[in-house]
Amino acid sequence: MTVGINERFIIERIGVFYFSDRNIYTPYLYLNMKYFIILFAFLSMAFALPKKDKKKEIVVASYNLRMDTASDGVNAWPNRKEAVKALIQYHEFDIIGTQEGFKHQLEGLLEMPGFDYVGGGRDDGKDAGEHSAIVYKTDRFQVLESGDFWLSETPDKPGLGWDATCCNRIASWAKFRDKNTKKQFYLFNVHFDHQGVVARRESGKLMEQKIKEIAKDAPVILTGDFNSTPETEQMVSLSSFLNDTYSVSKMPPYGPVGTSSGFRFTAEFKNRIDYVFVSDHFQVRKYAALSDAKDQRYPSDHLPVVATVSFK
Repeated sequence: MTVGINERFIIERIGVFYFSDRNIYTPYLYLNMKYFIILFAFLSMAFALPKKDKKKEIVVASYNLRMDTASDGVNAWPNRKEAVKALIQYHEFDIIGTQEGFKHQLEGLLEMPGFDYVGGGRDDGKDAGEHSAIVYKTDRFQVLESGDFWLSETPDKPGLGWDATCCNRIASWAKFRDKNTKKQFYLFNVHFDHQGVVARRESGKLMEQKIKEIAKDAPVILTGDFNSTPETEQMVSLSSFLNDTYSVSKMPPYGPVGTSSGFRFTAEFKNRIDYVFVSDHFQVRKYAALSDAKDQRYPSDHLPVVATVSFK
């Protein structure tokens, strides 16, 4: 059988397998089958990969806002409030465990549409002093319960704990209902003391005790500035109780390892002291420490750490 030039062009280009009595076009079958098998394998792998589902995923962050003090000069809160808000909105945080914010700083964050917060001030459990407030999207989450406790031997009332000498330390928590998935979970947020070695160690024990007492076996997220690096006793213990999102993220951690800069743009970021932990109820797709800056100035003296998680 004779095949014309135009026919041969069509055969070669569209992969139509045409066989003569002499099997002249058998190579076309072999080549096309090989490419078909490769394409099929590629598509099978693509469909097998986990898909992003923004309705089910929760973008949870821990962010030390840095207290508002005039002594910070150009880095004082009025000069960086808009940068903090812009970072939160650009990266689409759903829920944030904040540290060090005064009431007026938190009210500044509520200028972002659709956000609210829970958590009392560390000096009176209401408005006075720094907060460990939880800021959340109101169209995504419903608060079912909330509360506070202090990092001390008397956690039900304001006070210094153990060898802490600077200030009261407070932890805030809330039970949330995720309106997208209809699932419920607890989020605990805390700020450990920066000076007291015993206070940090005992605070780790208290956090585990309180989480078990309040949340029991329910899903839990824990955020905070723990002022502790991963090898310390308290962080080793917490990492055996909950999962450190830095360590269990399916994607490799993104950004610097360290999380505190002291507002220095050239900071080395060696020490990781801010964390997001989750219970076994969650899987972690990705984790990052975000070093966003403008004009070589960071929005805060800590980097926000953020994890994208979902229920298993």
